[in-house]
Amino acid sequence: MGTLIMIGQVILGLSILIILHELGHFLAARAFGIKVEKFYLFFDAWGVKLFKFTYKDCEYGIGWLPLGGYVKISGMIDESMDTEQLKQDPQPWEFRSKPAWQRLIVMLGGIIVNVIVGIVVFWMMTFNYGENDIDNSKLQYGVVPGIIGKEIGIQAGDKILAVNGKPAVKFFGDVMSSEVLMGDAVLSIERGGKQQELKVPADILNAVAEHKKNEFVSPRHTLNSVQEVSKGSEAERMQVMKGDSIIAVNGQPTRFYDEFTAALKNNVGKAIDVTLIRGGEQVVLKGNVDSTAALGVNLGEIDFPVIVQKYGFIESLPIGANKALSVVTDNIKGFGKIFKGDVRADKALSGPVGIAKMFGTEVNWVKFWSLVGMLSMALAFMNLLPIPALDGGHVIFLIVEMIQGKPLSDNFLEKAQMVGFFILIALMIFTLGNDIIKW
Repeated sequence: MGTLIMIGQVILGLSILIILHELGHFLAARAFGIKVEKFYLFFDAWGVKLFKFTYKDCEYGIGWLPLGGYVKISGMIDESMDTEQLKQDPQPWEFRSKPAWQRLIVMLGGIIVNVIVGIVVFWMMTFNYGENDIDNSKLQYGVVPGIIGKEIGIQAGDKILAVNGKPAVKFFGDVMSSEVLMGDAVLSIERGGKQQELKVPADILNAVAEHKKNEFVSPRHTLNSVQEVSKGSEAERMQVMKGDSIIAVNGQPTRFYDEFTAALKNNVGKAIDVTLIRGGEQVVLKGNVDSTAALGVNLGEIDFPVIVQKYGFIESLPIGANKALSVVTDNIKGFGKIFKGDVRADKALSGPVGIAKMFGTEVNWVKFWSLVGMLSMALAFMNLLPIPALDGGHVIFLIVEMIQGKPLSDNFLEKAQMVGFFILIALMIFTLGNDIIKW
């Protein structure tokens, strides 16, 4: 059932974005009197359609190949590669008959709508939910490094004070923001009452892609008392009871949760002594740690200090817009690191499987719309890339036409479209294969 929910969310989210993107092209074309022959969600490759109807000389439908969508604009060389009508004299309602500036707006229509959608989604999310995060300044015990954090030198108990010289890191999420995880950032930390700086390596994204960002740092907290003992677990066999407070493993104090889990991992397959406080008295229980490095105790939820910040309707707009535009800047930085060789493409790029995993196997509408907003901005960025067959490729050709005062030849545009098509197919195969390998 969880897999079906995940697939359903992906299809719904991407369908919304594809339809709105193509609607941007459609409305711009219609506004300039250009005929639109088809409007399709997904591709009707080889003429296979799941659904269709015709309204006002335009065919609307759903294709069978879920790799995007398209609008077929009369008199334009596009992904349909229908060049027959180009052999006829240009008609007033065709794309090729319109001024270059109008054609440029038509090609930018989808990107503009995606940007608007992304900003509106983040705007409404900010207005409705505000910003909720752990108060970094009130983390009494600092942070615990994961695999990535340890590699750059962070130690348990460090307090992160500043990122790139910006003091008073307010939200804990800022510690794991794109500014940090893109690499080359400088963290100011407090350790043992002294302040020092740590440099985040330029290639940290490789580690983030492999281990996920929750392996960077997490808030440190003390070890709660036992809230529940799992049936059939080692803890039950040891006679651990609800309300017990674990204070040591093999004589080593475990004041903090990370110390307790580390002690279990270090003793996998071995016998251990667990010291705990029960009813005011100290008790030592003997047990064994299996391959899961868990005893089977539930230590309850952690009550971290949280900041809840609400914003008004207008006040939310610039905050939401900044969040939306940061998706584009992050993509630009990410691609820049790939080209510089700081980040491996197979680590940084994800395809449909990676996107599906982001949605997850449970319905969470806050998460759903956050991902829709993020993907809308990412779709705008990807479509603006100067690759023939993408909107960005058409935009480049139109700008060249406006500069030189005459259009590029139909023969050149046809060949460029074909080259772009094969580039996109290669990228799809790469990202899908990469997803499967990661999975």
